[in-house]
Amino acid sequence: MADNYLGRKMEEYYARPREEQRRPAMNLRRLLARNRSHRNYDASFVVREDQMRSIIEVNTLIASACNRQALRFRPVLADEAGKVLPHIRLGAALPDEHLPKEGFEPNAFIVVCSDVAEDRYLNIDLGISAQSMSLRATELGLNGICIASFDREQIKCALNLSFEPLLILAVGRGADKIELVEVGASESRNYYRRGDTHCVPKVRVEDLIVGK
Repeated sequence: MADNYLGRKMEEYYARPREEQRRPAMNLRRLLARNRSHRNYDASFVVREDQMRSIIEVNTLIASACNRQALRFRPVLADEAGKVLPHIRLGAALPDEHLPKEGFEPNAFIVVCSDVAEDRYLNIDLGISAQSMSLRATELGLNGICIASFDREQIKCALNLSFEPLLILAVGRGADKIELVEVGASESRNYYRRGDTHCVPKVRVEDLIVGK
C-alpha cells in the first residue's frame, strides 16, 4: 500500500507544470524586502541555539576591513533574555508607543562585541555583519532588529563580557505588520504608525542616483 501511495504521489508531482514543481527561490531582492525591523515579537516563540549559531556563522564568510575579523558575538537565549531587556530601547522615534508592547518582547539576542578599539573600519565591519546576520535570520523564517540604543556598561556587566558591546541584534518571530512607503529625497524619512501598520519611508531609486 505504501509503495502504491508513493507511486501515485510521484505521478501527480511529475504531472504538474514544470514551474509548479519548484518552489520560488528566495533571491536577494525578496530577502531584502522581507528583512524588516520588528519592534514587537511573538513571546511564545523560542529561538533555538542552532538557529543562533547559524546566524552568527555568516561572519565566517563576509568581508572584513584589512581582514581583521575583530567582531565577537555573544548569543543570548530565552533563559538569559531578562539580563538584556531592561537595558535596551526600541522605537526611539515613537516614544508614545512604548515599544515593545508588554508581552511582545524579544527573547533572543546576539550581542556584537569587539576585541579592538572602535574606529571607522570596525564600524564598516559592524554594518556588514549586522545586515548579513539579519538576512540569514530572514532566510530562516525569523525576524530581528538592530539595537544601538542601550547602556553598554550595563550590558557588559549583566552578561559578564570581556569584550566591548557595540550593537545588539534581537531575534525572534516578529509580530508587526510592516509596509514600505516610497518617498522623495526631500520628504520625511521618520518611520510612523498607521493604525496597526508600521510604515517605513524609503527614498525612491531616482533620488538615490546622482551625477546625471
